Amino acid sequence: MQFDAVRWNLIKRIEILPIIVTICNFQMATVKTPEQKVILIGEYGVGKSSLFRRFTTNSFVTATDRTVTLGLDNYGKVFEVNGKPMKLQLWDTGGMERVASITSSYYKYSEAAILVFALDRPDTFHVLAQHLLDIVTYAENAKIFLCGNKYDLKSKIQVSDADMEGFSEQCRNLVSGIYKTSCKTGEGVPEMFRDIAKQLADSNKSRMELKAMEETSFHVETGVEAVERGGCSSC
Repeated sequence: MQFDAVRWNLIKRIEILPIIVTICNFQMATVKTPEQKVILIGEYGVGKSSLFRRFTTNSFVTATDRTVTLGLDNYGKVFEVNGKPMKLQLWDTGGMERVASITSSYYKYSEAAILVFALDRPDTFHVLAQHLLDIVTYAENAKIFLCGNKYDLKSKIQVSDADMEGFSEQCRNLVSGIYKTSCKTGEGVPEMFRDIAKQLADSNKSRMELKAMEETSFHVETGVEAVERGGCSSC
């Protein structure tokens, strides 16, 4: 009788094993790459859509060949940070930055905001304070980055490094990074996005570690309970 009981328990465990393996494989397959929403902010014509195009297809289209389109657009790209994947989901206004109704939905759930201005147009730099206020109002938890675009126009640059540093200091160091890019040549664009991905990963590290600790604690407690139940059944 004792032998039959042991054999019966063994058969049941063998029958359950494929189910456990299937569940584990399903859980592994459904693990999602952390996704961070990043938005482009700035005046019309500073190159936000060109930055978006460099991010998505690593290409540049001149103003004469460009097709004007209106509407929000977004694209995700995965970066490897400290050996782990992280997806930046970049959003562009698509020429609708002046439409007030898109403000809340565009800013909502943003983890980062890139303030873009044209290095050859000081007027686009001097209005950044208002855009910064919008970010703080509608996306208060977003990290803020400053991007001086059109760096290829070296002889026409009118916004200096000192100007950008001064803006950062006036903003009480709310700006987490300053970059100079050229959508035409691609200079500085991939480096900027890689650095933003790294900074977002670093800022989220504590939260991820805390979540992992909570999940580990849950599994340990479940295992202890299972052992205790097993011990009682044998008594």
